[in-house]
Amino acid sequence: MKEIPFRKHHPKGLYTLFATEMWERFSYYGMRALLTLYLTAELVNDGFGLDREAALEIYAIFTGLVYLTPILGGWVSDKLLGQRKTVYIGGLVMAVGQFLLASSSFLDHSLSPDSRIFLFNFGLGVLIIGNGFFKPNISTVVGEFYNDNDPMKDAGFNIFYLGINLGAILGTFIAGGLGESVNWGYGFLAAGIGMLIGVLWLNWKETTLEHYGLPPNNKNGKVKLDGKDWSTIIIYVVSLIVGTLGLIFLWGFLPDGVKTGITYVGFAAIIISLSYIIFKGTSGINEWSRMAVIIVLAIFNIVFWAGFEQAGGTFSLFAKENTDRVMFGWEMPATWFQNVNSLAILIFASLFSLMWLWLDKKGWNPRTPIKFALGLFLGAAAFWVMTQASNAAEGGNLVSPWWLVSVYTLLTLGELMLSPIGLSMITKLAPTKLVSVVMGLWMASFAAGNYMAGMLESILHKYDFELYPFITMVMLGSGVALLAISPFLNKAMKGIH
Repeated sequence: MKEIPFRKHHPKGLYTLFATEMWERFSYYGMRALLTLYLTAELVNDGFGLDREAALEIYAIFTGLVYLTPILGGWVSDKLLGQRKTVYIGGLVMAVGQFLLASSSFLDHSLSPDSRIFLFNFGLGVLIIGNGFFKPNISTVVGEFYNDNDPMKDAGFNIFYLGINLGAILGTFIAGGLGESVNWGYGFLAAGIGMLIGVLWLNWKETTLEHYGLPPNNKNGKVKLDGKDWSTIIIYVVSLIVGTLGLIFLWGFLPDGVKTGITYVGFAAIIISLSYIIFKGTSGINEWSRMAVIIVLAIFNIVFWAGFEQAGGTFSLFAKENTDRVMFGWEMPATWFQNVNSLAILIFASLFSLMWLWLDKKGWNPRTPIKFALGLFLGAAAFWVMTQASNAAEGGNLVSPWWLVSVYTLLTLGELMLSPIGLSMITKLAPTKLVSVVMGLWMASFAAGNYMAGMLESILHKYDFELYPFITMVMLGSGVALLAISPFLNKAMKGIH
């Protein structure tokens, strides 16, 4: 395969993928902003009336699985469909999931409580499987445009990450605002419409992707999916939705002990299957050395996201219950605080992109493990600030909104040290034929972090540990440990920066 030369300009396809991902993130973050608040809202306010612990557990399971199913989506893409068809399938399935969540709100007075819960779980299940098909594959196509050692690659992923956060801002403002202030259903409906716009945009601008992301063994010269490809897409979409419906229906009849056993067996099967695919597809000392780096950094990634994802859980409840949101007689929706992260991304992402290029020209660009360690230190600083805010709110006091603004901003700076760099790292270090599968592995580290984020509070309470000080110390210690082993990781990357 001919090596891609270093680029002087970003390809047009980057901006097509930018907008597609922007609308998908509009959909996801609009829903995510509402989820915990929707679950804890009283029945008279069209919510489900769940307590804090139960709502955070559902949030943990959902956000964890959202990042676990990309393993399946990556495998389907690599072995069967290619990235483009898999992205289309994921986008259409997610749109249906959002419309199902909207129905669980709009039909609250027409359905029995059990039917409404079933419809809600069906919507979440469809969103989980759809995201698994979409998420790893669109990032993989971005990486295919660049040479592995091209400094433009990290810059390209920062631009792509800008699209992610622009979508998050719009989704939280529009879908979050509609859901919290007007009706929960309108928020989820807006999220579903946003996802459909993303699919239509990709189809309109598909030729800008050139030959990248097409199905395996594709005909030479083809740059756009044809009618046969779309027949396959529709079959997959219908099959995944019907399959999810059947799975959730059968799951409801199983005893709790059987459910637990199936869950453990399922996780074991995923780990064994993933290990087998990577083992069979990885060869030579260089590939194995680089794969070891990916696994080590994935562990540190879990630590960071177990803290960061408090944003949609405990931070959201802190904004609702402990923050003074009244300004000039108007009460700001609690969901809007989550936009601080996305606004900070818009401000700092381009600056970080330029900074990496400038540092590279000077020969000062930090290696990937150092960037990760810096991200963990910034995360520790954020949770030290959040600890002070929590202490100030004791006794029912309402604290200044600037506490949360400061925390979100610090976490955003840490995120920019990890997330776009991590996506870029996978496309550099993973064996070429396994990029999407390894991207799924990387997403699995987010799954573990997200799950821990929702479960940490209830776990720590059993041992009388406070959540925010605990995360502060774990992030700080992890950053120090990563700095200590970074020389070994740099060497194991075998020439990749």
